[in-house]
Amino acid sequence: MSAAAAWVEPSLDMDKLSYEIFSILESKFLFGYDDPKLLLPSMPATPAAPRIRSASSGKVRVLSIDAAGVDFAGAALARLEASLRKQVGDPDACVADFFDLAAGSGAGGVLAALLFTRGHDGRPMFSVAEALRLLAKHGRRLASSAGQRKGILAGLLCRSGGLLRRVFGDATLRDALKPVLIPCYDLATGAPFVFSRADAVEADGYDFRMEEVCAATCADPAAGAAAVEMRSVDGRTRIRAVGGGLAMWNPTAAAITHVLNNRREFPTAAGVEDLLVVSLGDAEAPAPLGKAPSLLSVADIAMITGRAQADVADQAVGMAFGERRASNYVRIQGCGATERGVESVLFQGRKLSEQTNGEKLDLVAAELIKEHERRKRSAVPTVALKPSTTPARSSSRR
Repeated sequence: MSAAAAWVEPSLDMDKLSYEIFSILESKFLFGYDDPKLLLPSMPATPAAPRIRSASSGKVRVLSIDAAGVDFAGAALARLEASLRKQVGDPDACVADFFDLAAGSGAGGVLAALLFTRGHDGRPMFSVAEALRLLAKHGRRLASSAGQRKGILAGLLCRSGGLLRRVFGDATLRDALKPVLIPCYDLATGAPFVFSRADAVEADGYDFRMEEVCAATCADPAAGAAAVEMRSVDGRTRIRAVGGGLAMWNPTAAAITHVLNNRREFPTAAGVEDLLVVSLGDAEAPAPLGKAPSLLSVADIAMITGRAQADVADQAVGMAFGERRASNYVRIQGCGATERGVESVLFQGRKLSEQTNGEKLDLVAAELIKEHERRKRSAVPTVALKPSTTPARSSSRR
């Protein structure tokens, strides 16, 4: 598939530097800090497994959803799911069937949790259409607590009452069908914390109830939300969480480094050439241009810093992919499906992309299906089977 013209000539040195930067970020933020005092003493060490290199290994499929603009992300995923169903001829196909990992921040984390948590039947708890119907049904009541924030997920950015509890029941991170990454900011330690299924499978001290994970990543202080006091399922790990958007507005880089450094679940992924990444941003929103700095609200400042982080992450990821950006990394953001989206250009702000978002999504669907079909014929597993877990204990699909 095509994408915007490359704006930096790729080089081995640049690719190596970008990979090292991602590794440093991951060692500090993704797997539980460098400070030994903050690590669980019982956290078992996972021995490094050798990479399985093969021409038929295929690509690990990664979905990332930004902290804001979930209305836009929901519409994009609905378009993608409809295209997947049409192309494979299966009316029950879900987005979760075609991705190997989902990362979402803020309300994007809630959407990822809805789509990738296991239901009673062993299938995804929600399809995109079902998730959007649920959120639309409860959106008016939820939005009443969200102040000036608009959209079907607005209320989740503050307090959601009993909705998350009714939806997820007693499901925890271990009940995710695929690896998930959902960030928050831990006020107790003054550092980002990423909820991860991989960590939850390793130790009870890193397993949290999915209901509380969603509440934590959506606890947006700019919208008036209080910090979420939470504990792991064994009660040993305590977190005082505020929204994921403060820690990691765009979680794409964290998702990439998680795959490249998680040999147990992704034994064949050795570099960006082994990935297919779909990153969903948000629609263009009026910036607080023209306002005097002294007149900027807390919400304005949070939006500015969040969008800036998202663009920096997009640019860094694009540089890391180099010449493979056109085939292995797709960023969807900006406008509606029938209009040309926007792309972040290093040191040059944003520009219109060459394709509409709808065209990008249709091409992404074709690539996802191609990889899906390739795995049916290949004897080399791209993704290792995860340890068995019990089905979700109590949840509702409506």
